[in-house]
Amino acid sequence: MIQGWMLRWVLNILALILTAAILPGFQLTIWAAILGSLFLGVINAIIRPLLLILTLPLNVITLGLFTFVINGFMLWITSITIRGFDINGFGWAIVSALLFSLISFVISYFVEDRNFNWR
Repeated sequence: MIQGWMLRWVLNILALILTAAILPGFQLTIWAAILGSLFLGVINAIIRPLLLILTLPLNVITLGLFTFVINGFMLWITSITIRGFDINGFGWAIVSALLFSLISFVISYFVEDRNFNWR
């Protein structure tokens, strides 16, 4: 049986591919989607929390909307690092992050990590 986190990872790869198919400023290959998803998971686990803490006052002032800029920054860092994961500018990174967040939210609504344990 496939674990919930693995299913979520595969669905996030598909969400990246769908985001790139919808937006003209975001192109990627299948391998870039796989590598980009892994890299994005790592930097979201390490760098994103630090950025959220550092930008907390700005996030409070904008009622949390600055989080989309941070998410766009994470996608932009991924596009700089992973070959084949191309975003045409920071504006497209923010729009891509918004659409990817929406798709990921829908995925998270339907997929639960009940079977996850650290054994």
